[in-house]
Amino acid sequence: MGACAASPRSTERPERADASPSSRTPTLLMPAKEIKQGGIGHAQFILDKPGKIQDDVYHMEQQTLGQGTYGSVCKGRHKVTKAVRAIKTIPKGKMRNIERFKREIAIMKMMDHPGIVKLYETFEDIDQRNIYLAMELCEGGELFDKIIASGRFAEVEAAHVMQQVLRAIFYMHMNRICHRDLKPENFLLLTKDTEPILNNVLKIIDFGLSHDFKPGEFMSTRAGTPFYVAPEVLTSRYTERCDLWSAGVIMYVLLCGYPPFSGKSDGEVLSKVKQGCLHFSHRDWRNVSDDAKDLIRMLVKTSPQERLSAEQALQHAWIAQKAPKAASVTLEEKLRGQAPGLPGAEQVQEGGAPRDRGAAEFRADSGPAQHPGRRQPCVPDELDPHRRPYQHP
Repeated sequence: MGACAASPRSTERPERADASPSSRTPTLLMPAKEIKQGGIGHAQFILDKPGKIQDDVYHMEQQTLGQGTYGSVCKGRHKVTKAVRAIKTIPKGKMRNIERFKREIAIMKMMDHPGIVKLYETFEDIDQRNIYLAMELCEGGELFDKIIASGRFAEVEAAHVMQQVLRAIFYMHMNRICHRDLKPENFLLLTKDTEPILNNVLKIIDFGLSHDFKPGEFMSTRAGTPFYVAPEVLTSRYTERCDLWSAGVIMYVLLCGYPPFSGKSDGEVLSKVKQGCLHFSHRDWRNVSDDAKDLIRMLVKTSPQERLSAEQALQHAWIAQKAPKAASVTLEEKLRGQAPGLPGAEQVQEGGAPRDRGAAEFRADSGPAQHPGRRQPCVPDELDPHRRPYQHP
């Protein structure tokens, strides 16, 4: 899979809002960290190998951990080191955008942070039919499933989770990578759900919509998931601060169980996103500290210039001191009293989990609300920007 190897930083112009028409020809350059002459980069330790992974390197289990749109995931044990990985098999014939996939792999090779899922090796069949990704195995499930299942998720625990989220965002932004699709479904827990949330590690997955950026330049592709997308993304002129809006929406969901902007269609949701009017229902937020609501307001700001950066958010008292003024009330107790008709009720699954309508490059005038279902755990799926919408069941 030599074509996925890291190379000098991309200057792919179609992603820049201020690019001239004459420069809108994609290049094959992929994102990469700048390394001093004679230095060694993290990507150099992630090997691209030819050959059959199951014959040469890994014992792969027959049982799949998950099945995605573009491939399946199973456990694999390295024949030499005995390390257990999540192995994703991706048939090339199912890839509709090979360059997007190469970009996703190049970005993942750059990432080396405890809050981001690790890519260890890539393989490509000699007959070039399949690509295999050997990745960090995350067995704890999705973030929001953990919150609902635990029933004992307090504000202090939410602060612990958000601190991990913001640290990972800070790392990505310091390395000039914008994720563009942050949501609870794209965070996995490292260990099984018997582990308390305060002892667990959160991992960002799915870099299919991610892109490198340069300070002072704008991105232009309208990409993301309606519930969590920032309003400036809809104008096709935005920066990495869009990730902080998404973080604020995630924090809102963690503390009350439903998203701040909802509707019966994507168009209705996106219309409310553009308005950016936050509402903290007294019934659902009366036991949440003012510090928490203050941080959400500073993240979910329609003006990106007024929005906190990841570094600033990490210094906020609610994050730095782990919700020092929090009341001892769990999410389970908050959700127990919810009734139909509350904000976001039409987008809430049993137990309060918001529906994932899927991520894509979307139009603000898109049709009925979509519900493609949960993403498969352990490794990211390649994004299909032209996936047809699913209707609500």
